Amino acid sequence: MLKKLIIASLALSSVAFAADNLEIDTATSKLVYVGKKVTGSHTGEVKLASGHLNFDKKGALAGGAFVADMTSISNTDIADKDYHKKFIDHIVSEDFFAVEKFKTASFVIKSVKKQKADQYKVSGDLTIKGKTLPASFDAVATKEKASAKLVFDRTKYDIKYGSGKFFQGLGDKMINDEVQLEILLTAKK
Repeated sequence: MLKKLIIASLALSSVAFAADNLEIDTATSKLVYVGKKVTGSHTGEVKLASGHLNFDKKGALAGGAFVADMTSISNTDIADKDYHKKFIDHIVSEDFFAVEKFKTASFVIKSVKKQKADQYKVSGDLTIKGKTLPASFDAVATKEKASAKLVFDRTKYDIKYGSGKFFQGLGDKMINDEVQLEILLTAKK
């Protein structure tokens, strides 16, 4: 009996020091976007469909991935109901994210470099509208939560509507090519 207890204790100890694969809590995690144009900006949120973060034996971020539910795109700065609906209908259309065809977007971590304490340089593959390109950003991550700010050029993902690179004479209708994305992840308890 004592031998079984010792073996069980050793097995539990080795699990405690093994790498952790923590599932992301999709109810409390989100992506917050800011899209700018000549006359202002729009902000909204996208919920996560799934995700996980991997931590090594020392508790440092080592990898992970998340999938965004593009059908959940919302706007948080337009109060007028009619304009709000028009905006959401347009952003999910073929002009922007083509959500009917591409219901998800994703990010897969390929490498992580620890900067200091809980700060990391994260590099990986960002997939939007079925197109995958490399992306990198600075992140703060613990086993409880992670946050980062990612800026991507939407035109590289075939989102060209209102871009000054592709259309002339847009004037104040021009939309910036860069989209700011704040990534806010919470681990499932």
